[in-house]
Amino acid sequence: MSVSKERMYEVIRRPLITEKATLMSEHNQFAFEVSMGASKPEIREAVETLFKVKVEGVNTLIQKGKAKRFRGRLGKRDDMKKAIVTLADGDSIDVTTGV
Repeated sequence: MSVSKERMYEVIRRPLITEKATLMSEHNQFAFEVSMGASKPEIREAVETLFKVKVEGVNTLIQKGKAKRFRGRLGKRDDMKKAIVTLADGDSIDVTTGV
């Protein structure tokens, strides 16, 4: 499967930098927000190409948006797809620097 460079930047939206994601990095796992239509093979190829690492596994999940109130009106945040990427031993991603 060949993914274009533009599609790779659409697939990987941003790294998720949270306390939980920081703890996962000790186990060579990194979390990214990805587009809703992205497949696991697309995510794998995008991470391998953009960060020049070897991906061992990709797990995805869809986080449903919360219902929130804004000025008394009920609204809903957008749903978000997350990808947890496991890298091969010896590989690492510095998410604090840009691509």
